[in-house]
Amino acid sequence: MTTTPPPAATLRRLERASGALATKSVARMDETLTWFRAMPADQRSWVMLIAQAGIASFVEWLRSPGDAPRLTTEVFRAGPQELARSVSLQQAVELVRVTIEVVEGEVEGFAATGEEAQLREAVLRYSREIAFAAARVYAGVAELRGAWDARLEALVLDVLLRGDVDEALLSRASALGWAAMTPVAVVIGAAPGGHPEEVLDAVQRAARHADVHVLAGVPGDRLVVVLGGVQDAVAGTRPLLPEFGPGPVVVGPTVADLGAAGASARAALAGIRAVPGWPAAPRPVLAADLLPERALSGDEEARRTLVEDVYQPLAEAGSALLDTVTAYAESGSTLEGAARALFVHPNTVRYRLRRVAEVCGRTPTDPRDLLTLQLALVLGRLAD
Repeated sequence: MTTTPPPAATLRRLERASGALATKSVARMDETLTWFRAMPADQRSWVMLIAQAGIASFVEWLRSPGDAPRLTTEVFRAGPQELARSVSLQQAVELVRVTIEVVEGEVEGFAATGEEAQLREAVLRYSREIAFAAARVYAGVAELRGAWDARLEALVLDVLLRGDVDEALLSRASALGWAAMTPVAVVIGAAPGGHPEEVLDAVQRAARHADVHVLAGVPGDRLVVVLGGVQDAVAGTRPLLPEFGPGPVVVGPTVADLGAAGASARAALAGIRAVPGWPAAPRPVLAADLLPERALSGDEEARRTLVEDVYQPLAEAGSALLDTVTAYAESGSTLEGAARALFVHPNTVRYRLRRVAEVCGRTPTDPRDLLTLQLALVLGRLAD
């Protein structure tokens, strides 16, 4: 491999023709690359500047071809970083290929007699370095984008946990591609040991494998995950369970979109505080299934839900249903005991218990539902 620079006349011809070569390269791109023709005019002009900078850098390197090409990412700095977001790495390689083909085709006109092979070899060496430089640029952009997205995710989760949902949240969500994500649910559990970045990388890998969209963060000792586009939040959480630390994992209610996710986050937070009151809680457990524990731990939203969704429908259906639930609980959950206390037939008690389930969605014969009913009746009577 020769390290002798081409004659000065060759270098001058190449230098003077750099603009024309760039123009010809862009014209060839327009002819051969359909996607390039569809690009906006400003982006096409940036591509031309990059091509011109690349050719100028090639001429400069030819003055000392024995040195390693010192182009790295300098050539690509002629264009804005945003260009890397609209042009994929594969497309960038195609642009480089077209430009090199154009320059190779013009070698005969620039090289001195007998120097054609040397100049063509130099073009090939330089094109290889350009390809490496493009890969480094795209790797850097991906790294920056990943760091930026991680910061945005942390900000979004912080806003959701504080409950200060505003236009800024929606703007950040849009930047993360979550503007139209629906439905959404917030999941909270203990964070595992390890560096937060490693934890979040593991969550993202598990989510991609399960085809689930997630935003994730590690505030303090908790792992907070926002599920997007999942109709069944519990089913969407199960593939992610290995990435949580030991202990319960609480799933907030499913809401329409990220703008309404504050309610899901509040319920999940209240659930994670109250879940120790139910040692046998499943993993994951819905925040809605923890209403009794949440109400006893001071969650006003849970208390209001119990009154509005359980007590009031029963009260509106008539006092007989309320009396039957009370008698059934006080008799040790026996039909005969409740019937004796109410002076009715056991079949009447059985019928009324079925009506309770129809009216408020809670089945008195289920121990967890009976606990919920009892607490709802206490809170409702206090409210009255």
